Amino acid sequence: MNPADTITLSGITAIGYHGVFDFEKRDGQPFVVDAVMHADLGAAAATDDLAKTAHYGDVADTIVALIRGDAHALIETLAVRIAEAILAGFPVVSAVEVTVHKPKAPIQVPFGDVSIKVFRSRAAGSGA
Repeated sequence: MNPADTITLSGITAIGYHGVFDFEKRDGQPFVVDAVMHADLGAAAATDDLAKTAHYGDVADTIVALIRGDAHALIETLAVRIAEAILAGFPVVSAVEVTVHKPKAPIQVPFGDVSIKVFRSRAAGSGA
């Protein structure tokens, strides 16, 4: 296994309804997700076979569905759900790092970004 192999998706964006305030759940706002998937890509490269890797289009669809799906009070919950879904849906992925950005978080001071980063792996008992 080559743990240095990664597939990275950056800036997957969709409107979601996550937050602790009623107006966040009612009005929605953009959420941006980055995912770094760790996988041994040797078999995919050797055979040129899409079935031996994580189809990044399908991963992106999974992320968007979760952003748009059930509302959560915390983006921590969203990040963990995305990580768990990637591990469950893409067997070649051995570990994943997911960052959820909430660029329009209701903060009363100037800021550039709010983000949560989680790391989950099959070895860590992620349930996948």
